[in-house]
Amino acid sequence: MTSVRGTTVDIPTQDGVADAYLAHPDDSGPHPAVLLYMDAFGLRPQLKSMADRLAEAGYAVLVPNLFHRHGRAPVVELPDFIDPAVRPEIFERIGPIMQSLTPDAAMRDADACLTWLAESPLTTDGPVGVTGYCMGAGLALRTAGTYPDRVAAAAGFHGARLATDSADSPHLLADRITAELYFGHADQDPALPPEQIDRLDEALTAAGVRHHSEVYPGARHGFTQADSAAYDSTADERHWSALTALLGRAIGPARA
Repeated sequence: MTSVRGTTVDIPTQDGVADAYLAHPDDSGPHPAVLLYMDAFGLRPQLKSMADRLAEAGYAVLVPNLFHRHGRAPVVELPDFIDPAVRPEIFERIGPIMQSLTPDAAMRDADACLTWLAESPLTTDGPVGVTGYCMGAGLALRTAGTYPDRVAAAAGFHGARLATDSADSPHLLADRITAELYFGHADQDPALPPEQIDRLDEALTAAGVRHHSEVYPGARHGFTQADSAAYDSTADERHWSALTALLGRAIGPARA
């Protein structure tokens, strides 16, 4: 197994410094870069472990704290096991912070992160892969459409609000995307009803975007997050298989 080094790094953005977690193989060589977008619960040990797993496969992975305008991670203190049904105050605290992250602000952060990765000696030249979870899935899609020359692959899992009626819905960027996309949707996910899945697929197909979209039966919103009540180990392993296959095709097989 590849030895991994994980560190906290600071990313300069237009809106201040964003703390982030960086995981990469503990060797001297550069590796393909992956930008990993957090879910609403934020940068925490679970997401660091996910970054470590990708780093073990040979990627250099950056996980920014998207809530950095409200402080360094953890912005909201979380229990070791997250069950919003038992602790509804978690979402009461996170909700306003999440809603304050506008698409423009998020894309300013994306620019800063992509620039940091491009300049890092730990990464290979060329476009990156992006993956996101919950709110991060929409940001992965939006990043692929906003910076098409810098993103070769984008994946989203149990994504929320990917194709709404809003004028700034991320699916409206489909005609700008050049990356290959993959989406793993949760079955009966209130954050992404079937009509939004259909709207997303229709927009990507009409724009000629290479993409694959799947609904994971029985999986709940948050199925990849092992520290939450929504976790589904079968769906999670399916997610890892799909994600690593996409990254291998789009940004090259990682050198473990």
